Amino acid sequence: MFVYEEVVYIALLTLLASLIGTMAGFGISTIMVPVLLIILPLPQTLLLVGIVHWFNDIWKMLLFRNGIRWKLLLAFGLPGIFASFLGSSLSLRISREILSRALGVFLIAYVIFIIFNRTFKLSQKLSVAISSGTLTGFFAGIFGIGGEINAVALSAFNLEKAVYIATAGAIAFMIDSTRIATYIQGGTRLDPVLVSGFLIFIPVSLIGAMIGKIGIEKIPQEKFRNFVAVFIFLFGLKLVLFP
Repeated sequence: MFVYEEVVYIALLTLLASLIGTMAGFGISTIMVPVLLIILPLPQTLLLVGIVHWFNDIWKMLLFRNGIRWKLLLAFGLPGIFASFLGSSLSLRISREILSRALGVFLIAYVIFIIFNRTFKLSQKLSVAISSGTLTGFFAGIFGIGGEINAVALSAFNLEKAVYIATAGAIAFMIDSTRIATYIQGGTRLDPVLVSGFLIFIPVSLIGAMIGKIGIEKIPQEKFRNFVAVFIFLFGLKLVLFP
């Protein structure tokens, strides 16, 4: 049984994760999942974080709504929905440690690659977007994280800040909607105290997103890709060391 002090701790965690997640375009689940696993079973952790993530997706779309690019969104999002359903269905049936470390190594290798290839840019071809969306959805379903893969592809497109964040939020919204429904359909439920806690978690996530937006506006466009790369590297390192 949860007590309300724990709700306050989760609210503070939500604030921090929402701020970082808005600025980097990903990271909420990567921050929250390992912490909440200390006090919650995996199914409830994935559901709670998924709901927080879902609301942060909405805040990104609203705060950066002028940046949404529908063609890119659909190319990423539609295959991501199907892959997310598959991943979330498998999430409780396979060991994730080796896959998590492999993902971490990939993220670190990507950052090292772009350090030495600063002009590298992915072609915005339909096939590239579909492949990236599929990987994003699959990893989001299995691990409760997937934004790192999404960030790799979107940052490689070298998009404008608003386009990057809005598109990332809209893609994640579609994927998160699918995996949350899958968790609930599979019988996952939250403690009533945690459910009431969303009266705090939701507005706190909005506050974090608004602070993040202010921070984004202060980062020059030419430095933004480097900013995202730093977070990709840090989260990759986290996955390698603490899968």
